[in-house]
Order: sequence, then C-alpha cells, then structure tokens
Amino acid sequence: MPAISKREQIISHALTLFYQHGFNATGIDKIIKDAGVSKKTLYNHFHSKDELILATLRKRDELFRNNLMRETERLGHTPRERLSTLFDAVHAWFNEATFSGCMFINASAEFSELENPNHLVCAEHKRLVRDYIKSLAQQANASDPEELANQLNLIIEGAIVNAHVEGNKDAAKRAKVMGEVFINMAMKD
Repeated sequence: MPAISKREQIISHALTLFYQHGFNATGIDKIIKDAGVSKKTLYNHFHSKDELILATLRKRDELFRNNLMRETERLGHTPRERLSTLFDAVHAWFNEATFSGCMFINASAEFSELENPNHLVCAEHKRLVRDYIKSLAQQANASDPEELANQLNLIIEGAIVNAHVEGNKDAAKRAKVMGEVFINMAMKD
C-alpha cells in the first residue's frame, strides 16, 4: 500500500477535526499537531485555512457519496430495492461511533452566506446526492423520478437532523417507513 501524500495526510486529519469540532472552532495549530506536519508544510499545500476547508469538504463529499452508493447497491439488488436500501445505508451511518451529523449541514450553518465557496460546495454535495437518488428512481421506472428523489431526499435530510440533534439512532428506520409510502405511490402509475 503506497504511503499517503502530506497533502492527503493533512486533509484526512483536518476532516476528522472539522467533523468532530466544527470549522471555526478548529485552529490550524491543532490540525498541524494532529497531522504531524510543520506549519510550513501545511501552507505549502494550502494557502489558507479556507482552502483547506474546501479541500476537506470535497474529500468528504467523495467519501460519503461513494460509501452511500456502495452500501445502497450492496444491500439492494434491484433499482426498486435500492430506493429503499438508501435508508438502510443512512441508518448504518447514524450508528457509526464517529457520527456527528452531516458535515455539509454543519458547514452550511457556519458559512451561511449563499455565495460563500464553502456553502456552495455544501449545496453541490446535496444536489449530487439528490441526483443519485433520481438515477435510482429512473432505473426503477418511477412515474416522476425527480419528484420521488426530492421527496426521499427531504425525508433523509430530516432523519439526519433528527439523528444528530436528538440522538435518535433509529431515525432512518422511521424515515424508511415514510419513504416507502412515496416509493409505492411512484410505482403505481
């Protein structure tokens, strides 16, 4: 297994710290210490903390969506099943020991201006997840794949907030029951 680059090492440690403690609350010195790099090394790879934040958000997007797709497809054998197993994949995420809510919801709260580059990356992540759900709905021949994707995505987003804010590790199970109603309605036509 090849060694990871210093850049990836910094991103990996920063991602963990930002996810656990927040972006504004996590200082560069803490990232440097945890990553085991010098300040010069960090700034050779990232010109600012904002640039590092963008890199960590992009990395989290890649990791999260790849895992969501892999788990959804592992658990569901047909497109119809995959619409339902989305909730099972989300349930597994809620029950990870490191679950601290959605990094993109958290980041968009810290960077609330709609034109802020960090906020834009968060919005893009949410759109890409919704696009994945839409592709599953299209494959399942839903009567209106875009509407079904919007409905399921909204239910999942609510479950994420419920799991994080209230500590409800079973929020995705309840969300799945609600999602099935919309899935069944979309498959009737």
